[in-house]
Amino acid sequence: MKIAILGGCGFIGSNLCIYLNKRLKRANIISIDNISGNGSKFNLKRLKEKKIKNFKRNLSKQNVFKNIGKVSLFINCCSDPAVENSKKYINEVINNNFLSTLNMLNHSIKYNSDIIYFSTSRVYSIKSINKLIKDKNVKKKITINKKISEKFDTSAIRSIYGSTKYFSEDLIKEFSYLYNLKYIINRCGIVTGPWQFGKKEQGLFSFWMKKHIKGEPIKFIGYGGNGNQIRDALHINDLNELILKQILNINNIKNLTLNVGGGLKNKISLKDLTKKCEKISNNVCKKSKIKFTSNYDIPYYVTDIKMVKKLYKWIPKKNINIILKDIYKWMINNKNLINKF
Repeated sequence: MKIAILGGCGFIGSNLCIYLNKRLKRANIISIDNISGNGSKFNLKRLKEKKIKNFKRNLSKQNVFKNIGKVSLFINCCSDPAVENSKKYINEVINNNFLSTLNMLNHSIKYNSDIIYFSTSRVYSIKSINKLIKDKNVKKKITINKKISEKFDTSAIRSIYGSTKYFSEDLIKEFSYLYNLKYIINRCGIVTGPWQFGKKEQGLFSFWMKKHIKGEPIKFIGYGGNGNQIRDALHINDLNELILKQILNINNIKNLTLNVGGGLKNKISLKDLTKKCEKISNNVCKKSKIKFTSNYDIPYYVTDIKMVKKLYKWIPKKNINIILKDIYKWMINNKNLINKF
């Protein structure tokens, strides 16, 4: 059984490669990644240490799977995940996020490959999410416990990034209908944990912890600069366990779109995240406010994980405190590496 992980040198992809290589003894785990990400070369070294082969190729090119041969399962983790950057680099984001999906599907129909696709919570309508919060500047603590399910509005503007992922979802469904391919689509919120380098464009929780470890200034951006925006977080280890369950059950549980995240128990505001980072790092950073809100930003996102919990008897084990402590411990033990980002 050959499992090809697309974007296998990224944060999620590299962790999945190593986890599945350990758990699925009879599987041949390969990575396909062009090593363009800032942290990719470090993750590539980790894969080499585990004797996991990476094919250095551009996934948006038509000949990307030349000489790869039969693939039993594709796990597609590749994307340009920075929502704000998708405003500036539209063609690049479309190539990396959509054409890579098309190329994967064209190879899948040759060998009837199964597909696990990593989509995003950003497929949901910005306008509809904004309507959940009546206070435009979010001056007070958000007290609603609304969870966003798979049925939430996807009909309106999502961002260029969100649209490339949503269009990819539709393309997978079309190919599945035409060629009887089995798939699972996971709409992920924020996934975090060790080996996330804490870049501004991706990885809020690791980025925030890194700022506190270094004692650098932090900015509360958007919605009045009050830091009341809310997100939920999922530990990479919990995600790995879910993907293994999906692989083992794909013949029975298939052709579904699922919301995957930390859920209501792992939600936190930016202001409260700051307090926890201060406590764990024993550092208090200088704070400033930027009131301007990007037209791509959202004030709130908490994943409804009811469906995925029921189907797979899965629940996130690591709460927000454990997640942040794991990030802190890893960063402290890898300071020389973290300082390069």
